[in-house]
Amino acid sequence: MKPKKIHKLIIKFVTDSISKSELDELESELQHPSNIQLFNEYVKLNYRIDSKMKTYDTEKSKRLLLDKMRKDKKKPKKFKLNSFAKYAALIILSMTLGYLVKEFVYEKEEGTNFSLEENFITLEREDGNIQVISEEGTTQVLDKNGNVVGSQVGNQLVYKDNNDSEESAPVYNTLNVPYGKRFELKLEDGSIAYLNSGSSLKYPVKFQKGMDRKIYLTGEAFLEVAKDKERPFIVNASDLNVKVYGTKFNVSAYPEDSVKQVVLVEGSVGMYSEIKSSDVIKETVLTPGTLGSYDNALGDISTQPVVTSIYTSWVQGVLVFRNISFEDILKKLERHYDIKIINQNSKMASETFNASFGDMPIEKILEYFKSQYDIDYIINKDTIIVK
Repeated sequence: MKPKKIHKLIIKFVTDSISKSELDELESELQHPSNIQLFNEYVKLNYRIDSKMKTYDTEKSKRLLLDKMRKDKKKPKKFKLNSFAKYAALIILSMTLGYLVKEFVYEKEEGTNFSLEENFITLEREDGNIQVISEEGTTQVLDKNGNVVGSQVGNQLVYKDNNDSEESAPVYNTLNVPYGKRFELKLEDGSIAYLNSGSSLKYPVKFQKGMDRKIYLTGEAFLEVAKDKERPFIVNASDLNVKVYGTKFNVSAYPEDSVKQVVLVEGSVGMYSEIKSSDVIKETVLTPGTLGSYDNALGDISTQPVVTSIYTSWVQGVLVFRNISFEDILKKLERHYDIKIINQNSKMASETFNASFGDMPIEKILEYFKSQYDIDYIINKDTIIVK
């Protein structure tokens, strides 16, 4: 294509005046890395994107952009400026693979800020720098001095064993997993954490000698903890602590839930809370096959025997519900499928159910409840209304 033509197509795209046939032509031209770079320059020029990146992954930029273009191309309406802003954010985000960047903000006009809301897994360093994690790609994790401390391939992030490095104050990273995604993290000591949708985990890049191995969880994680008698492993979930003695267990601690749950598969863990500051801290020890429930309002801990696979099946992408209210089922579906669900069926809200669903579209699950319990529903883009 002649140079002037690609410029013309990009300008039409920016100004929302591009036709479907021209969009097809632009999509074809964006197969060339030089045109991707040209497109990026227009993004910076027209939307004054302020970024700190050093370089970018051309192939990843191209793939993310084209995927979004193809989805929007199926819609009858032309692109709007907010659609283009999403593409701009996608390109800038994909540029950061393997690099640490500052917060992304793009502006449409003076005084109007639009924050980034794309559904990406992110790694936040202690100094506030953010790195985007692509499940389809690979990248390295660097410390503030530019040293490689870990690497990511696909949906797993692995930190290096840094026993030979110099001791210093703990440096924390935070891994954020949005709704609709799951991710695996291997810590520096060899412990593994599987993070469920809508979860975040704050952890030290290197565990310190002679100190507890403490991490901070919001959401849900299944953990396989490496044994270390000299350094106890502690999971902090707000006002609940779980002390680990080399084990496999699941912790569910979403802020919107009234109860935090710890399910022990093997080994031994102790649950305790510091919410009652005047009382002596009492630890509730779990044995394998036990569920420990922590009441957020009262600070009390209760236990009961359970089938552990019901609580850990999400690691394999399977949803299992046992004696759970319809309202709580909808919460789990929202996280798993990254979709908003509004329940207008008050009669069903407190009803409890037993059900199991494998890797299937959410429509199949809704059809099950419709056929078995006479509910109805409407799907409107990314929102489901249950009637």
